[in-house]
Amino acid sequence: MSLSLNRRGLLAGAAAATMSLALATGAMAQDKVQLRLSAVQSETDQRSVAMLEKFAPMVEDFASFEPHWNGTLFGQGTELEAIASGDLEMSITSAQELATFFPEFSIFTAGYVLQDADHQVAVFKDPLFDQFKQKAADELGVVLLAPMYLGRRQVNLRQSADELKVTTPADLSGVNLRMPGTDAWQFLGKALGANPTPMAFTEVYTALASGAVDGQDNPLPTVVDAKFYEVTKQIVLTSHLVDWNFIALSKETYDSLTPEQQEKITAAAWAAADFGRELQLKKEDELVSFLEDNGLTIYEPDVAAFRNQVQKMYLESEYAQTWPDGVLEKINALGK
Repeated sequence: MSLSLNRRGLLAGAAAATMSLALATGAMAQDKVQLRLSAVQSETDQRSVAMLEKFAPMVEDFASFEPHWNGTLFGQGTELEAIASGDLEMSITSAQELATFFPEFSIFTAGYVLQDADHQVAVFKDPLFDQFKQKAADELGVVLLAPMYLGRRQVNLRQSADELKVTTPADLSGVNLRMPGTDAWQFLGKALGANPTPMAFTEVYTALASGAVDGQDNPLPTVVDAKFYEVTKQIVLTSHLVDWNFIALSKETYDSLTPEQQEKITAAAWAAADFGRELQLKKEDELVSFLEDNGLTIYEPDVAAFRNQVQKMYLESEYAQTWPDGVLEKINALGK
């Protein structure tokens, strides 16, 4: 009888301990910080791969990372408002999107302001960028954790290099260069020396094939993905726009973290950004060989000549009126 009671007591105690452990585990899971990320790119994009492989594992002890790709949670251009309103924790945002709230961010969307991937990192880490990060945090409730490299836009032409060798902006005079249709993109096309032609992206391949336009500008991965290399003969490595994104986090969420967790989430963002940058740079390098193997001539023009003309035109335009005094000079000083 006593043995039976003792056995029942032990079983009851074990069950209670198991239940307590389960409740504690559940409570711990519930205590994790929710990090919903909304992004427009696919899950195979280099930025997505970097967030999944690097960011997520580094925060899993205190956060539940929930990525939503392809704009399935919030549409492109609405993520920052969602963060500001408390409806979203994270996004991968652009300087272009930030410039819609803060015009001074347009300096980071202008041609030849950023020179390469390393220059992006140097600018983001420099004190000159602190005022931009502070503005986003104070007025929008968004913490910019780290910069992600998207790629360098190049000029891609139908003519062969024997027919048209581009060394300076003057060589693009009269060239009908397809550019996205907004005023800012058209301005950049003119600053490059070309005759910018607005056209939907879906029409570009046919326009190149027929000669309706002489060329287009895009990063090398886009040239390959859209098969523009089939209807063009050269790529001029102008690198006129080095595009970037930012890993953005809700300030409310950031402030709710412990100092140790804040350090971890910042380190995780940088790990993802560094990994994604390496992947994208490697891809760009590999595509040069692919494009050359497909018969395209690829060369670098007098980049300094392009940079000088483009920056001069921006400084004389209305765009530069919103740029903080002295910032462009500081950015240039951090470059090559």
